[in-house]
Amino acid sequence: MSKIRVRGEAIRHYILEHLDKHPADIMKVTSEHFDVTRQAVNKHLASLVHEKAIIPSGNTRSRTYRLAPLMTWRQDYTLSSGLAEDAVWRKDIEEKLGPMPSNVLDIWHYGFTEMFNNAIDHSGGTTIHVTLEKTAVSTRIIIDDNGVGIFKKIQTQLGLLDERHVVLELAKGKLTTDPTRHSGEGIFFTSRMFDDFRIMSGGIYFSHQFGDKEDWILEQDGSLNGTYVGMKLNNHTARTLKKVFDEYTSGDDYGFNKTIVPVKLAQYGDSKLVSRSEAKRLLARVDRFKTVLFDFSGIESVGQAFADEIFRVFANAHPGMELIELNACPEVKQMIQRARSHV
Repeated sequence: MSKIRVRGEAIRHYILEHLDKHPADIMKVTSEHFDVTRQAVNKHLASLVHEKAIIPSGNTRSRTYRLAPLMTWRQDYTLSSGLAEDAVWRKDIEEKLGPMPSNVLDIWHYGFTEMFNNAIDHSGGTTIHVTLEKTAVSTRIIIDDNGVGIFKKIQTQLGLLDERHVVLELAKGKLTTDPTRHSGEGIFFTSRMFDDFRIMSGGIYFSHQFGDKEDWILEQDGSLNGTYVGMKLNNHTARTLKKVFDEYTSGDDYGFNKTIVPVKLAQYGDSKLVSRSEAKRLLARVDRFKTVLFDFSGIESVGQAFADEIFRVFANAHPGMELIELNACPEVKQMIQRARSHV
């Protein structure tokens, strides 16, 4: 194969891999990455359009591109006593996904069955809708139901402050309203396995991007009935279930004993984290883990009482636990060190 052909394939592969993030400036980004003219990139874009791998829209000056779906499939399932996530996986989803590396199929198997089972057991609705869209690069599956809404149900059953508080607890892991049937690990690990994971319900939008240490929680305009779960994964990712599980386990028991707590999720708007009550809310259920990493990304300061409650009072009461701060700015570090100095 000639060097020119190899380089051309590399350029087209780059375009496909980066198109989602650069729909409007993919020509500029590709040109700069390979140090080639925009005219050269345009030829590759035209070739991909001709192959129906990508779809253009807009005129020449404001043209954008998106990946063309190789396959789009939708199915409605009536919630009944006979509906089972493993049967839906074998009968419908695995077949529709088509040939994929085994590690990719393993992730989809885990994520789909966990989220579909949640809808069966907890939605309280009558119907589950599944949408699957596959492109040359990635696959997205959406599971949405017409039930009571996941955040509202958990808030009500566990007596949490509001729907935002629910997201903070989900981010820690081991949260379930039915401990006899669920470990509370499904949503946590699923959110860490996919390139893009999001849940929308009520007025809350929760999102986690792979590689990001933070979870994102946003307020929605209006209220979404039921629960929407979206999962997206590269068709050729090298990620494995074991790698994701290993990140949150330690020791020989292979137990889920390490968690990262995104402190920012406990902050409302521009309010500061200053009180012991806020610290206690952040600490709820973390005693179920051996190692807790508090991620202070985006936190500019904390109050003395807040830091003292976590790093002195709670630490003294749980001497066998390891409490670690991450991404703390100098001001926050100083307050934490002050609390620890009084242990």
